[in-house]
Amino acid sequence: MYKIHTFLLQKNISPKKLSFSFTAMWMICKKEWQQFFSNLTGYMVILVFLIVNGLALFVFEGNIFSFGYATLDRFFQLAPWILLLLIPAVTMRSFADEFKLGTYEVLKTLPLTSRNIVTGKFLGSFFVATIALLPTLIYIVSIQQLAVGSGLDFGATIGAYIGLFFLAAVFSAIGICASSFTNNAVVAFIISLIACALLYYGFNAISKLPFLSGGLDYYIEMAGIDFHYSSISKGVVDTRDIIYFTSVLLLMLFITERNLSKKI
Repeated sequence: MYKIHTFLLQKNISPKKLSFSFTAMWMICKKEWQQFFSNLTGYMVILVFLIVNGLALFVFEGNIFSFGYATLDRFFQLAPWILLLLIPAVTMRSFADEFKLGTYEVLKTLPLTSRNIVTGKFLGSFFVATIALLPTLIYIVSIQQLAVGSGLDFGATIGAYIGLFFLAAVFSAIGICASSFTNNAVVAFIISLIACALLYYGFNAISKLPFLSGGLDYYIEMAGIDFHYSSISKGVVDTRDIIYFTSVLLLMLFITERNLSKKI
C-alpha cells in the first residue's frame, strides 16, 4: 500500500494526470499479484489446479487414452469447474481484507479514482488466473506428440482456449465484485462461488425444466455463461459471444465501482 504512495511521490505524478494514465492501475495490479504470490499458498493453489487437470486428462477414468484419438475435450469440460473454485480463492481478499484491516481508507487518500482501484485489482486477479492457464498449453504439445495422424483440431483448441480466458476474466470480475460487499474473505469466497456457479450453469439447468420447452428454454440458456463458452469451444468465435462476455465483465466492474463509491 505505502509502496504505491512512495512510487507516486518519486515520479511526481499529479492526481489529475494519474486519473488518465495506466500508472495507478499498474501499481494496484502489481500489488495484487505480488500479494498472492508472497506466500506458499498462492503457488499451491495454482499447482493443485494443474495437477487435477493433468490427472483428469491423462490418468483418471475416461482419460484421453480411452478416446482413441487426439482431443482436449476432457480438459475443456473440467477446467471451467476448477476455475470456478480457483478464482474465488484468488479474489476473495481483494477488497475484503482492505475493509477488514482498514487499509481501504489509506488507499482512498491516494490520488486514485475508484475506477483505477477496481480495474487494477481486476487485472491483478486476472493475471494470476492467466498464470494458472498458460502452463496447460503443454497439454497441446504432449497430445500432439502422442497422436497418430493429423492430431488435434487446432481451430477448436484455439477457440476453446479463448473461451477459457474469457471465462477466467468474467469469474475474476465476479470475484472482485463479491469481495467489495464484505470484510470477510470467507464470505466473499462463498458469494463469488455461488454467483459464478449460477451464471455458469444455473441458466442451463433452469432451461431444462419441462414447462419451459418449446422456445423459451433456448433464450434462458443463452443468458448463461456455459452457452457462450460451449459455442466458442467449438472453434467458432462469434461476435455475440464476445459481446456477452464483455458485457458481463463490464457490468460486474461497474457494480463494484458503484458499491465502492458508497463507502467513501
